Amino acid sequence: MAESTTPAKATLPKSVFAVEVPNHQLLKLAYDAFLANGRQSSATTLQRGEVRGGGKKPWKQKGTGRARFGSSRNPIWRGGGIVFGPRGNENYSLKVSKTSKLVALRQALTLANQAKKIVVTDVKTTGKTAEIAKFFADQKFHKDAKVLIVVDEKTPELMRATNNLEHALLVRATYLSVYYILNADNIVISPAAVKAVEAWLGGTK
Repeated sequence: MAESTTPAKATLPKSVFAVEVPNHQLLKLAYDAFLANGRQSSATTLQRGEVRGGGKKPWKQKGTGRARFGSSRNPIWRGGGIVFGPRGNENYSLKVSKTSKLVALRQALTLANQAKKIVVTDVKTTGKTAEIAKFFADQKFHKDAKVLIVVDEKTPELMRATNNLEHALLVRATYLSVYYILNADNIVISPAAVKAVEAWLGGTK
């Protein structure tokens, strides 16, 4: 069964969970960068020379009273080529410096802590989804709440138990992102993961 072992008044390191958040500009930059870096350049369009057909001149050059056209694949025609369309090699990625990323993570965790979204506890399971669902119910999480579970190491049992929960996301402490934190309604973090996060984000990096 999933067990909750919540330490009495578990303390979160202030260097990570209680930093100053002067504004949300850096958070937005890190959030947008996460989405942009996961975007794939899969859309492609055909240019004039790649569209099938159009080899025959639509009508003769003179005498019809209409404008001159050499091909029905002209971009201004319906079914013609696309001008300046995506070619499948676009680079949408955004760069965020390592220092800025760490600051943004600390700010995101601080906002989550201020909103009382964070629960520090170990989640133990034999690998059954029902055990995790019961654990969420015991914690009085809303049935549709997005729950972020942060651990120092993923176990096969925990991965198997959370895979079928639509609103649950299991991540290692060192793979946290601003996107995951801000999108979560509740965050369950193990004491060992708190130490891993402090070792990673603590200090003045």
